[in-house]
Amino acid sequence: MSFKRHVEIGRVCLISFGPDMDKLCTVVNVIDNNRVLVDGPEPVTGVHRHAINIGRLQLTDLKVKCKLNASEKELKAVWTSDGIMAKWEETSQGKKRKVRAMRASTNDFERFQIQVAKSKRSAIRKSK
Repeated sequence: MSFKRHVEIGRVCLISFGPDMDKLCTVVNVIDNNRVLVDGPEPVTGVHRHAINIGRLQLTDLKVKCKLNASEKELKAVWTSDGIMAKWEETSQGKKRKVRAMRASTNDFERFQIQVAKSKRSAIRKSK
């Protein structure tokens, strides 16, 4: 079987376009072939319940056990009990996004310090 991630109830997804870009959400219901109903839960991820095109989602390996049209309260309980945010931060994609956000928030001097550290590190590698 070639596909390992399927659009299904409880699948944790990353929104890749729109106002909620780069936020995690959970598929709560499948509307049709192109659209799904997602919910954050909002207190945890900041995503409110709304319909979204599947093309705007990136499916992750994470999945929560929830029922069809689960309420926000139920989703929040499942997310906290399963530790989904901690699991996401441990994935390679979560780590890359964290580093990218941290790098984007640096100022000129911090970028200069990073550049100097990189050049020192490469000089040490070259000398070995």
